[in-house]
Amino acid sequence: MNLVNNVMLIGRLGSDPKVKEVSNGNKVANFSIATSESYKVKDVFKERTYWHNIVAWGKEAEKVQAKCVKGTEVVLSGKLVSRSYDDSKGERRFVTEVVVNEIICRPKAA
Repeated sequence: MNLVNNVMLIGRLGSDPKVKEVSNGNKVANFSIATSESYKVKDVFKERTYWHNIVAWGKEAEKVQAKCVKGTEVVLSGKLVSRSYDDSKGERRFVTEVVVNEIICRPKAA
């Protein structure tokens, strides 16, 4: 059986992306986006916001660097990845991120 790890999100950047060049000259962009959903509780509509950690590499990172700032709407596809690392205090931390395959940046309307 072939199982697929595929994520598609439409959201807005919560802050400017952090883009850096890694040792091989490749770029990586790290940022978060907000998505939201509406739901109804006893005839009252409410909205819930979710935050997603995003990582883009190579040409997609360059696209993010050139076209995306805080508030930019993005449409992206990618895969969900979980990893762990040791923080500065030596404590194990776990992170779940979306690694981008393709991204479209739509600037905020003026």
